[in-house]
Amino acid sequence: MTPPLKKKPSPANEQKRVTLKSVADRLGLTPGTVSATLNNSPAARSIPAHTKARIFETARELKYRPNFFARTLRVRRTFTVGVIAEEIGDAYGSQVISGIENYLTRQNYFFLTVVHHHDPKLLQTYSQILAERGVEGFITVDTSILDEPSLPTVAVAGHHKVKGVTNIVLDHKRAVRLALEHLKSQGHERIAFLRGQPFSSDSEERWNCIVELSQELNIRIRPELTVQIVDRISTPEVGFPVTQELLARNEPFTAIFAYNDISAIGAMWALREAGLRVPNDVSVVGFDDIPGAAFAEPGLTTVRQPLVRMGEIAAQTLVSLLEERSGYVPEIAIEPELVVRESTAPVALAKAFSSSR
Repeated sequence: MTPPLKKKPSPANEQKRVTLKSVADRLGLTPGTVSATLNNSPAARSIPAHTKARIFETARELKYRPNFFARTLRVRRTFTVGVIAEEIGDAYGSQVISGIENYLTRQNYFFLTVVHHHDPKLLQTYSQILAERGVEGFITVDTSILDEPSLPTVAVAGHHKVKGVTNIVLDHKRAVRLALEHLKSQGHERIAFLRGQPFSSDSEERWNCIVELSQELNIRIRPELTVQIVDRISTPEVGFPVTQELLARNEPFTAIFAYNDISAIGAMWALREAGLRVPNDVSVVGFDDIPGAAFAEPGLTTVRQPLVRMGEIAAQTLVSLLEERSGYVPEIAIEPELVVRESTAPVALAKAFSSSR
């Protein structure tokens, strides 16, 4: 006779799973009250702050982990967001996506990321795939949206006014003013410009601001001192050949205002290779304040975009829309900041350094 199978003993260190009811029982509250607080649902608005604090503290103490699938079935939501980016490995996109991740993780949301490399067909295809996968809304990064999306959408660096899209945008006019006034205050009149790639969402807006403010500040934009970045690479190499092209024109200039930090760092490489010193011979200003800007040699003067914060604001805005905590707004403007480092110097000082070479 075959002996009956014995139940396999549980490991000694196996712990009983902590449920929502476990947290509620510990506090003497109803599971509904605990659920509303932990999920930050509209019902939580009527729960006193001190009760919410006790719930969060007990959940942490018991190491409570929400059951995602049960939550999804209960409220008929996926708690998933689609992030549509031009690139995720570049210094700009990675910072924004980091901010998106920070906020969504705290809110117990998932996100799926796709990369389109400014290919309209990929953008359309991936948008449809994400919608079919059940995402509740989109966050786009450096992506031009021309048509009204099928789901609530927040765009970081979006400049087209499209119904249903909230644009998180830097105040480019203020940003350009900070850079140009800084260079002018140091006596720079012959300024070279590295224009952004045509496919980048910020390029047209930023250049229009440069043209407008240059006229206002009486700074001449010289065609011979303006070069167009065309490469799609997302490393400092992007600024190297255009600066070489600029130098090959043999037109004197004392400063470069680059489209972004990676092109500015590449420009400094090209200047160094040509035997020029930064800022002794040429001052350089970038844009974005990516992590590598402070560690460039010399440290890069730049216009700071709070990229991580912009990602967090985008995620917060979308979640608030999805959970009906706030209404739709077409645009949220972010203030820039000038960060002065060692890559800029007064023209008079630069000439003194040049004459001593």
